[in-house]
Amino acid sequence: MTGRTVGIIIIAVIVIAFGIWYLLTLVPGEARQTPGATGITGTGTTVAYTNDGFSPRNITVPVGTAVTFDNDSGDPMWVASAMHPTHEAYDGTALSAHCASGYAGPEPFDQCNAGGSYSFTFTKPGTWNYHNHANPADFGSVTVTP
Repeated sequence: MTGRTVGIIIIAVIVIAFGIWYLLTLVPGEARQTPGATGITGTGTTVAYTNDGFSPRNITVPVGTAVTFDNDSGDPMWVASAMHPTHEAYDGTALSAHCASGYAGPEPFDQCNAGGSYSFTFTKPGTWNYHNHANPADFGSVTVTP
């Protein structure tokens, strides 16, 4: 190999590495706003579940916002609060309790079964991680501001 060939290879590696770095540091797209989501007065936010996972994966909304998760994939979607598999982070109760028939506690951030669309109104500030219980490798977060 000549010195010129080695130089071209080094430049190509640098350009590829920079391109990968740039793609990995992009900020996810903004959630699309939908007026009156799920019959709630005001503005709601919609997150799509696609063949590539949740889009956008991470969102920020004010307290009282309804977030609708729409299944736009051919796979099952069961939106649930962290942690998998218990779903306890948002309301402190486990899946086995808050998805049981007759549960009378606070509304859980848990779809409680696979379906096409799921809406949840966030009433507590904080960052709430979520996942697809049917495919836990797909996850995201909702940051709720006061």
